[in-house]
Amino acid sequence: MTIPDIVIAVDGYSSTGKSSFAKLMAKEFGFLYLDSGALYRAVTLFAQRENLIRKDNSVSVSLRNALGTLKVDFDREGRTCIDSVVVENQIRTMSVSSQVSPIAALPYVREFVDRRLHEMASGGRVVMDGRDIGTTVFPNAGLKIFMTASMEVRAQRRFLELTAKGQSACIEEVKKNLQERDFIDSHRETSPLSRAADSFLLDNSNMTMEQEILWVKGVLQGKFLILD
Repeated sequence: MTIPDIVIAVDGYSSTGKSSFAKLMAKEFGFLYLDSGALYRAVTLFAQRENLIRKDNSVSVSLRNALGTLKVDFDREGRTCIDSVVVENQIRTMSVSSQVSPIAALPYVREFVDRRLHEMASGGRVVMDGRDIGTTVFPNAGLKIFMTASMEVRAQRRFLELTAKGQSACIEEVKKNLQERDFIDSHRETSPLSRAADSFLLDNSNMTMEQEILWVKGVLQGKFLILD
């Protein structure tokens, strides 16, 4: 399938499989994959390491200036790096998950992440997932997808992901964390999570990855009149 040089924006709720779906699309279509959520997690990990998050989860104003020293990127395998050191496992812990939403709600953090995303996506042919890619970061994206799934399915996916990495987890704690993140992400003042009017809705509660790829191929064929 020959696809135009577009940006594909994948937004949606936590643990709907956005990253896995976007990565598979990038591989299938020969696009570059960018994980915006990983950048917010990297900023959160950085803030933790610099002791800029207080016990009540409020963030020190010093983070704004400290971001000037943060060098975050992706390696050739798509893994998140800080100062060229892979931090993929560290940014996926419950500790980071519990503090990423307040960090991501800060306007100057969003500006920092948006700037990096635009730098990395300057050549086009990019698949990017996050919370506000199609509404704020790339409002003119060639294709916008909004992903959702039932809370039960999302919590189970996140629980299995954590336990597979050897991290202790409680399914009820995971569900509570997801609910809290949904509320914060949807109600933050800057770039709240919302579905773009021109996006395609993908509820993958009962879908396999193969079915998701078949679905998006159908969407692309219809939208761009692709025959091959």
